Amino acid sequence: MPKTSSEAARGAHAGGLRRLKLHGPTMGTRWSVSADVRADLDAPALQQALADAVAQVDAQMSPWKPESDLNRFNRAPVGEWVPLPAQILQVLQCALQVCRQSEGAFDPGVGELVDAWGFGAMRDAPDAQAIRATRQAERRPTHERLELDMAGGRARKQAPLQLDLCGIAKGYGVDRMVEVLQQHGVAHALAALDGELRALGSQGGSQGGSQGDGRPWAIAVESPMPGRRSAQGVIELQDLAVATSGDYRRFVELGGVRLAHTMDARRGGPVRNSLAAVTVLAADCMSADAWATALLVAGPAAGLAMAQRAGLEALFVERRGGRWVETGLGRFGSGTRTD
Repeated sequence: MPKTSSEAARGAHAGGLRRLKLHGPTMGTRWSVSADVRADLDAPALQQALADAVAQVDAQMSPWKPESDLNRFNRAPVGEWVPLPAQILQVLQCALQVCRQSEGAFDPGVGELVDAWGFGAMRDAPDAQAIRATRQAERRPTHERLELDMAGGRARKQAPLQLDLCGIAKGYGVDRMVEVLQQHGVAHALAALDGELRALGSQGGSQGGSQGDGRPWAIAVESPMPGRRSAQGVIELQDLAVATSGDYRRFVELGGVRLAHTMDARRGGPVRNSLAAVTVLAADCMSADAWATALLVAGPAAGLAMAQRAGLEALFVERRGGRWVETGLGRFGSGTRTD
């Protein structure tokens, strides 16, 4: 993957801007923000607002919190309308759209699969009996089993369904942080939550009529090597989001076979193909997050065709004969490269 960026600027910027770095815990990981802000900006107030925003996403969409809105909906009987907050309905609307467009490669209705394979809140190891039960269950895609009433602020199941929004909620959390930054008058920032990031403007760009350096934000794309953190390459972001899905962070090994935490609802089990990671660019991080998952599940050939149909900019990293093979679309460069 070609390097196209310069090192991030540090310290004060032209136009009276200063670099502010904020962070905190959420969703079993950490959120962070680097922002070029006015000297008089209330940093503690911004810190609290950002923390509150991601905490709200976690409270609504966490499968590990028994009283989350997600779990409240999962416990509801089939056919019953359930009032839900506007935020989770927005995420569900996007999830169903990507589910439909990806022909079920991305599917938010994988909660039972996640739990059966030991990646959810119910158990920390695969359970053979639970796995057999999920394989015998109905496999219609979630967009055929879930009905949303956006105007009425409610949703209902049309068939048994257990939602899991881990493939999209972190991306939405990044988008919520960007909203908070904009509400506080910040025009130049980089918001991150785990492997999902979104750039707001550039580094210290124009503000109040004064020009800063205006360079895009430099983002390292992680190498898909288990147990090691290193960069596969670097990309530049300006008013753009990026998300990566891979099989190298969370997995279990059964009989010498590594099984990733990402579920393929179509086959009723963990994704199994030669892709190690997929990175997607999009205007918002929620969409990038969902599509990165969809393309990883779809696999190298089908995923590439899917990305081309959807007009996505994506980078596929495939294991092939002991080598990394990269295939890029859009700003990732056209064609295939082998390392």
